Amino acid sequence: MGLIGILAGLAVLVWLAYRGWSVLLLAPAAALIAAAFAGEPLLAHWTQTFMGSAGRFVAQFFPLFLLGALFGKLMEDSGSVNAIAAFMTEKLGAERAVLAVVLAGAIVTYGGVSLFVAYFVLAPMATALFRAAAIPRRLMPAAIIVGSSTFTMSALPGTPAIPNTIPMPFFGTTPFAAPGLGIIASAVMLGIGLWWLGRAEAAARARGEGFGDERAVSADDVVDDPLIRERAVTAREFDPAEIHRSEPTERMPGIAAAAAPLVVVVVVNLLMSFVVLPRVDAAFLAEPRWGGTTLSAVAGVWAVATALAAAIVALLALNGRRIPSLRATMDAGANAAVLPIFSVASLVGFGAVVAAMPAFEAVRDWVLGIGGGPLVSLAVATNVLAALTGSASGGLTIALEALGPTFMALAAAEGIDPGLLHRIAVIGAGTLDILPHNGAVITLLAVCGCTHRESYMDIVVVGIGGSLAALVVVILLGGMVGSF
Repeated sequence: MGLIGILAGLAVLVWLAYRGWSVLLLAPAAALIAAAFAGEPLLAHWTQTFMGSAGRFVAQFFPLFLLGALFGKLMEDSGSVNAIAAFMTEKLGAERAVLAVVLAGAIVTYGGVSLFVAYFVLAPMATALFRAAAIPRRLMPAAIIVGSSTFTMSALPGTPAIPNTIPMPFFGTTPFAAPGLGIIASAVMLGIGLWWLGRAEAAARARGEGFGDERAVSADDVVDDPLIRERAVTAREFDPAEIHRSEPTERMPGIAAAAAPLVVVVVVNLLMSFVVLPRVDAAFLAEPRWGGTTLSAVAGVWAVATALAAAIVALLALNGRRIPSLRATMDAGANAAVLPIFSVASLVGFGAVVAAMPAFEAVRDWVLGIGGGPLVSLAVATNVLAALTGSASGGLTIALEALGPTFMALAAAEGIDPGLLHRIAVIGAGTLDILPHNGAVITLLAVCGCTHRESYMDIVVVGIGGSLAALVVVILLGGMVGSF
């Protein structure tokens, strides 16, 4: 009965979340269903297991959600994201429209700009370029996905994307875990994405397809749609309802001033990870008042938080005067972090209750029994849970909360570098999360004026296909030569 309860709770969560119900309600309800089937104490699991795990997730990662959302909103309202998009448009032009959109998305998201902020800038940029180049509108979502939601989220070393930070407390790693393998994986994802889009563009030109009909796309309708919002907040770290709660500037900064905060994110992240924090005497962290932790458990989060904070200071110094209402922008950025982190934390709480069920041992044994060793098992676990939850962050945290210590023990026994586990876990979580019910996919299609029928197959190839290929490459290389 316990296993049936786990499956029933998961089915309720997935089915009703897909229909637009709030995860804040669904996750505890699904957890209680699993506990009820197992004959476990319901209130104890809700207040102790569920809330304890959800609270730990908030305590660990809220600084990153908060600073990331705030940085993204400041970049938008200061005109910096638009300036970068305009620069790429000018330099590459309509003749290289696909490459311009991909690179613009990669630059801003690797620099720490929240995905949904990037969407609302990249979609108008792509519309103008694709119209001028007579490239079908239906390819716009796939082009944006390649640059913003594949290698800069899960593979490129040092990316401040939330999924890349989640394994750090579990494995004691940094955002730059397995850098060589991450660069190779990034090249695979980017290469497959550009190859497919180039092929699709050429085929469309041969058919004389053109840009297509002119559809009116209202950003206000997208951000105000409650169904899109509920799905979106579990997918990424920015509440789209806050996109238009403040006024962006009409005076774009120069490209150097616009890009400088992104460079600060990367440089400070690198320095904190490899220069500053390794030299810190953090023995005091073992004291009870600091949670009895270690520097390796918190260093990754500290590095990314410091990088984002430094970038915010740099942005305000360079471009703060351009922002029409700094208080409104700061408020919108802060508010944009709240619903996403509590939505993902609720998924984490559900996973903790499931992991506490006696029947979960059968699930764990099945995962660990998958052929290919712990690297393949970890990839399968993160893929499946990210697919079911429609959230790379949620699925990854559930998998690591339940199985992280087990994988660390296996890694120690078999001499596997934790950095390799980190990179495989993140790439795995960023693969099958791009299913039709994923909030980022739904939002992107809406802002591009496209439908699943028109554009989803291209998203599958560049998002899922490219990431799966990269995951296979990393597993094979990591299994043969280890982490590098």
